[in-house]
Amino acid sequence: MTLKTFAWATAFALACSGPVKAAELLGAGVISTGLQETTAALSPDGKTLYFLRSDFAEKDDTILVAHRRGDSWSTPEVASFSGQWHDSEPAYAPDGKRLYFVSNRPPHTGEAPVTAEMGGQTFAGTNLWYVERQADGRWGEPVHVEGALNEGAMLYNPSVAANGDIYFSAHRPDAGKLYQIYVVHPTGNGYSAPQRVELGDLTHNRMDPCVDPQGRFLLFAGNEGDSLGSADIYIAFRQGDGSWGKPEHLGGDVNTASLENAPTLGPGFGELYVSSNRQEEVHFPKARDDAASLQKRLNGPLNGSRNIWRVDIGDVLRAHGIKG
Repeated sequence: MTLKTFAWATAFALACSGPVKAAELLGAGVISTGLQETTAALSPDGKTLYFLRSDFAEKDDTILVAHRRGDSWSTPEVASFSGQWHDSEPAYAPDGKRLYFVSNRPPHTGEAPVTAEMGGQTFAGTNLWYVERQADGRWGEPVHVEGALNEGAMLYNPSVAANGDIYFSAHRPDAGKLYQIYVVHPTGNGYSAPQRVELGDLTHNRMDPCVDPQGRFLLFAGNEGDSLGSADIYIAFRQGDGSWGKPEHLGGDVNTASLENAPTLGPGFGELYVSSNRQEEVHFPKARDDAASLQKRLNGPLNGSRNIWRVDIGDVLRAHGIKG
């Protein structure tokens, strides 16, 4: 399903990071509904999808799983490791053998659930966990990732590179007033201390990193001063000296005047999934609603809830010398 009413957004592509093909709503009415859906995690073969479904206030987050059936998706079910705690933001390791996520569940037996505090508010915190694929194909029991990365209990949207580096967004002492992106590297007995990814001025909020498995580019949500909405999707490319280039605003149908966040990569080249609360335009006078048509539209995917959208940024990658 293509949201033609957002075609106007392509006009911004001339000043942005190149053409992006039209956005398609993922699994209308099945995956993307009138609730909040974000953070698509596709298996390497593209046949299994994990994602987050939540209430509008995002106080009741649960990870669901669906399976591709031809051109459609099966009815989502609660993931085997979710359903009891505030679980969110699933992310596959590139080889598909682990699935990472964040949760407020007690880190160890007998401990209290994780909480966080910011601006005088206390809320469900997050630590990093993973499940590992077993010989029978099922996921094992959740494993808590130990280390300094969980300090502060505000770790969000993990993304894993092929070399084992884990990127995430967090509010930490060196993040300024907002959120920034961090990376940890695997060591012999865990992970290194978190290192802030240098992307520019700390007055800009940067969330939801998604790293290319080969580390060639990094996507994230934020506002670098040219966002069309409260948050847009940006891309930064790895430079020859190992640093990251200046973030570039993605054009085309990736970004609109609505909120865009939670970028994730699919298994195909240039296959990008984003969360967005873009709505279908209503023109007045509209065709007169009855109670049934009004309820159907207001409960549908394009009611202002966040949904998952698929776009193709292959042209952007090729323009920066990335072929596949």
